[in-house]
Amino acid sequence: MGTISTPQPVLRLVAIVSRYDEALAWSRETIETTFGPTALVSDPFAFDDTDYYAREMGEGLKKQFVVSAEPIDPGELVRLKHATNAWETEYAEANSHPEPRPLNLDPGYISLSKLVLASTKNHSHRIYLSQGIYAEVTLGYARSTGWVAQQWTYPDYQRADFQAFFTKCRDDLRQQFRDAKA
Repeated sequence: MGTISTPQPVLRLVAIVSRYDEALAWSRETIETTFGPTALVSDPFAFDDTDYYAREMGEGLKKQFVVSAEPIDPGELVRLKHATNAWETEYAEANSHPEPRPLNLDPGYISLSKLVLASTKNHSHRIYLSQGIYAEVTLGYARSTGWVAQQWTYPDYQRADFQAFFTKCRDDLRQQFRDAKA
């Protein structure tokens, strides 16, 4: 029988997608106000690897990642997804953009071994957590090769510039573990 243990803390990650700079700024501020200081914020990346969201979000989308400074228990993912869903609705109702969905927030976390994203959609590769939320390992991490995509990994998460940012996040988490041992 295995021994039940507490998981290592992870870094909270939120991917923000919008065509509006004010939506990106509002999201960053909301994340920091709710969860505390950020450790890393990416530059906005062009989100042009797919046109999946074009009909409901418009053209010229940008994606930006916000990573909180304080590590969390990975079990917080359900609460995080519920919060980001509520924020999407709040932003859409408070702003008069022509698109039905002017903001998309995709939460997850980065550990030393993987990047996990939350979803409300079930699929064969997603594990049900609770309260209508599923999780998927979007990227694995191997010391010999770096980030490893799965067959379901979104095309943009396979990009070198995204993965360079995720590596900075992983390095930050590893340093936090080293500092805690010292």
